[in-house]
Amino acid sequence: MYVPRFNALDDDAAIRAMVTGVGSAELVTVGEDGYPLATRLPVVWDDERLVFHIARANPHWRSVPVDASVPALAVVTDAEAYISPGWYATKAEHGRVVPTWNYSAIQITGRLRRIEDPSWLRAAVTMLTDQHESARAEPWAVTDAPTTFVDKQLRAIVGLELTIERVEGKAKLSQNRSDEDRAGVVRGLRAEGAARESVVADQIEQLQS
Repeated sequence: MYVPRFNALDDDAAIRAMVTGVGSAELVTVGEDGYPLATRLPVVWDDERLVFHIARANPHWRSVPVDASVPALAVVTDAEAYISPGWYATKAEHGRVVPTWNYSAIQITGRLRRIEDPSWLRAAVTMLTDQHESARAEPWAVTDAPTTFVDKQLRAIVGLELTIERVEGKAKLSQNRSDEDRAGVVRGLRAEGAARESVVADQIEQLQS
C-alpha cells in the first residue's frame, strides 16, 4: 500500500482498534488459475494472528491447503468519502484545487492456513461472538444454543488463520491541507448529511484535537 509520510498510521493500539471496530476484512488469496480470490469475512485479531471462518459452500477456502500455509492479504477499510475541492478555503484564493478521496485502511499480510478441527472452530466462533456481544446488556453466547445445533452449524464452516507478518496502516484525512481547508472539508462533509461522511468528519476533527 502506498502510504505518504503524513498519512501513515503507525500506532499499534489505533490500528488494532480500527480492525476490531470495523469487525470484518476482505481476505485475498490466489487461486489455482493464478487469479485473485477475495471474500469479506468477520475477523478477530488475537495476538499475532487473524482468525476467520468461511462458509463451506464458498469455494474460496479450497485455495488454502490443509497441510500448508499460503501468502494472503487482509484488507480492513473504515469510513471513506469524496472530498469536493469546492470545500477548500484556498479555492477562493487561487483555484488550484482538485477533488480527492479520504479514507482509512489497514492491510495485513501473512501466511494463511486452513483449519477444520471442530474444537478450533468452536473456539473461533466463541471468540468472535464474545467480541461483539460482551458490551450488550444481555449478551448472547454460543452456549445459549443447543449443542447439537451448534455442532451442525460448525460443519458448515471452515476455519482460516492468518499468521501476521506485516501490518500497514493509512489514514488519508486531509492532513496535507491547511487548517482552514480542513475546516471547510469538515463543514462540507457534515452538510452531506450521510453517516459515512459524518464519520470521516469526526476523524478529521480528532486529528486536529
